[in-house]
Amino acid sequence: MGGSGARTALVTGASSGIGAAVARALAGRGWTVYGTSRNPDAITNPVPGVRYLPLDLTDEASIAACAAAAGAVDVLVNNAGESQSGPLEELPMDAIERLFRTNVFGAVRLTQLLLPGMRARRSGRVVMVGSMLASFPLAHRSSYVATKAAIKGFATAARREVSPFGVAITTVEPGSIATGIGERRTHYLADDSPYTADYRTMIEHLDANERSGISADTVARTVLTAIDAKRPRPLYAVGSNAPMVFALRRIAPRGLVERIVARRHGLR
Repeated sequence: MGGSGARTALVTGASSGIGAAVARALAGRGWTVYGTSRNPDAITNPVPGVRYLPLDLTDEASIAACAAAAGAVDVLVNNAGESQSGPLEELPMDAIERLFRTNVFGAVRLTQLLLPGMRARRSGRVVMVGSMLASFPLAHRSSYVATKAAIKGFATAARREVSPFGVAITTVEPGSIATGIGERRTHYLADDSPYTADYRTMIEHLDANERSGISADTVARTVLTAIDAKRPRPLYAVGSNAPMVFALRRIAPRGLVERIVARRHGLR
């Protein structure tokens, strides 16, 4: 789907980070790009050429209004989401439910609303921006890992449903990204938590890995690769030595891979 034709894209979470980078790249191609934000009026550095729409992924009416405002789109990039951390035992259920509404159910509903138009036109791309943590789970990130695994599951299973209609659904899994996402991560840890030492160690290593991680522009290039591909792969991974670690995952015992992931984050 490359080129500079009159294409339209909807990119969620386009006020910063990966979403802004994807929106900027598509706008640079001459596409009509709609970006979303919970509050477009509060965006301090809007991407030139991007038309911003309000979107609250936890609100069904907001999702429907966004889909209606965008109209017929050739590409949907489901990027918006929340990063959440905490020991499983101490995660409030309302926080977990909010995370799933934001990271999974909202993206799925938006996809449902835009797929009929793509199917009717027999052309379209849906890209789910996931996380390599879905493939390499990390302690104290269980809720976040679960949402990213869920969104990949939806995408992978639905691929064969829509492919006969010229529509492709794919997942992009970034590794550590230097976008400042750690500053926006929600934390849940009890004051007297028995997990405090391990949790703080994990967060310190996680933040350090992200500071030295790949750029949002690097991830955006991978997203565009998925958009441009004639037959997009089910999964594209980028960053955190993705080719090597996915190869290791295929041949090494699962327990060994889990230990390697833990040690990379300072855990035993």
